[in-house]
Amino acid sequence: MLLKGKTALITGASRGIGKEIARRFLEEGASVWGLSTKPSEGARELVEFAKNCGSEFHEVIADISNPEVVQPAVTEALKASGGFSILVNNAGITRDALSLRMKLEDWEQVLKINLTGTFLVSQIVSNDMIRKRTGSIINMTSIVGLHGQAGQVNYAASKAGLVGYTKSLAKEIAGRGVRVNAVAPGYIETEMTDAIPEDAKKAWLEGIPMKRPGYSREVADLVVFLASDMSMYITAQVIGIDGGMGA
Repeated sequence: MLLKGKTALITGASRGIGKEIARRFLEEGASVWGLSTKPSEGARELVEFAKNCGSEFHEVIADISNPEVVQPAVTEALKASGGFSILVNNAGITRDALSLRMKLEDWEQVLKINLTGTFLVSQIVSNDMIRKRTGSIINMTSIVGLHGQAGQVNYAASKAGLVGYTKSLAKEIAGRGVRVNAVAPGYIETEMTDAIPEDAKKAWLEGIPMKRPGYSREVADLVVFLASDMSMYITAQVIGIDGGMGA
């Protein structure tokens, strides 16, 4: 029960890695609030899973790219929960295309959700953490944000931005007892990677020293560690979980 007594807010919690993080947090004793764009079956499953864990899952509906919607929603969730001791900024999308062919709207939407959304949520939650002089913020970046990827200039730019944001915010608030770290997954099996063509998947796997994809639960275990008191002296770090791919 590494997170017993803690309350977490997870963006993009209804599917993929975010859903697995929510499940692991519930297993470890935390109560969880999950922010999603719309009601989902994944959130309903987490409500039932939480009951079996003797905990609670609450769904928050808001468009994370819209300040006029997400800021009031997060503020209300903060009040209703009594405050969040953990924030996981996991919400993200892709709109892949070669740079020369990329539509401006696809560039802007990816940055709005992946980067600006993280800023909007963190600004509210970190302010409360600062007052309480405790908290852990974990931002989900990507190996693509560290090394780039053809056909993903918008996604890579948003995730690289999260690296700089993580390190800068960590230095701003470390003295108030709030930690900020980032997790950079490599090739992880999720609904998002299911859409990758088989030949591309094969090429990715050949470039991984461990010769296998990662799994959502492995990422979630790392996030549990960073959220828990086991990592109290770790901040401003970007930790890769990629089977050696980014070495």
